[in-house]
Amino acid sequence: MRYLFAGGGTGGHIYPAVAIAKEILKNEQDAQILFVGTEKGLEKELVPREGFELVTIEVQGFKRKLSFDTLKTVYKAFTGFKQANKILKDFKPHVVIGTGGYVCGPVLMAAVIKRIPTLIHEQNAFPGLTNRLLSPFVDMVAVSFEDSVKYFKEAKKVVVTGNPIREELLGVKKEEGREKLGFSMSKPLVVSVGGSRGAEKINSTMVELLKIKDRKFQVLIITGSSNYDKVLEKVKKENVVLDDSVKIVPYSHEMQYVYGAADIMICRAGAITLSEITAVGVPSILIPSPYVANNHQEYNARLLERQGASHVILEKDLDAKKLYEKIEYLLSEPSLLNEMREKAKSMSRTDASYKIYQLVKTIT
Repeated sequence: MRYLFAGGGTGGHIYPAVAIAKEILKNEQDAQILFVGTEKGLEKELVPREGFELVTIEVQGFKRKLSFDTLKTVYKAFTGFKQANKILKDFKPHVVIGTGGYVCGPVLMAAVIKRIPTLIHEQNAFPGLTNRLLSPFVDMVAVSFEDSVKYFKEAKKVVVTGNPIREELLGVKKEEGREKLGFSMSKPLVVSVGGSRGAEKINSTMVELLKIKDRKFQVLIITGSSNYDKVLEKVKKENVVLDDSVKIVPYSHEMQYVYGAADIMICRAGAITLSEITAVGVPSILIPSPYVANNHQEYNARLLERQGASHVILEKDLDAKKLYEKIEYLLSEPSLLNEMREKAKSMSRTDASYKIYQLVKTIT
């Protein structure tokens, strides 16, 4: 069978598609898989790295205010729809799967018009605009959280599956992760990561935290590629002394070792990040991005906090002193950290990729 995936922009839209695609290949070794994305999204790098073919179309999101950009967006929407039609005609997919991002709009609608079976997957507790608009037209909507179901009242069918995660993330022992990353087993390891695009406030706060003396834990800062140089400049400008207990890297393509090694994760609250940290059972301090539509990251984060798997600090309240005190408190309470690990694991759904694969087979 031929499977077409549409999704992109951020890792949160791309990695679920990759996980589903790998599940398909596990069950159908002769399956043909093609991804559709844009030139500007992270899919341009991540999809080929995972071994899949990517074709691109032109599309961009609508701005909230009317402007000349609105006309450009409308023009690109028509262009993208025309390009999507050509891809469908050439590839002839048996099913089209959308995992979020603006690219899903023209591709899924073109598939609906051609009566090709369609499924969309929503990662966040509060759904994105594109998926909400597509939901009445597609054959199936898969969601990650029970809380999301109420937003798809006009959908033909909604199924709670959880978020697809990559199998390679599971099962890495702490010793293996520490050795791979070059950290000691003698001290706890705190990891901060701002997502595929980076998070400037988290990064700058972590640099300030490194200036605190008598720190009793190791630190890994994953800055995001776009913020790496800024972080190194800040370290140099403020004369922050780095020793073997601190590492600063732009990105990690091997997050399984990071999750395996970490005692605490400091991160945004994107849906895929949360699915991964719950699957591996890492306690977390969540700092939701305030720059996302409908404040959906805080919505995600509060779900974990209510279950006892995470602590939340809003970005407006974030500073080095508060973050350091929170880390010290958690590390001083081993029983609390263990409880957070268990609560996180209890929220995870590690079979989401297979569940979605089964749903796909019901509509094809």
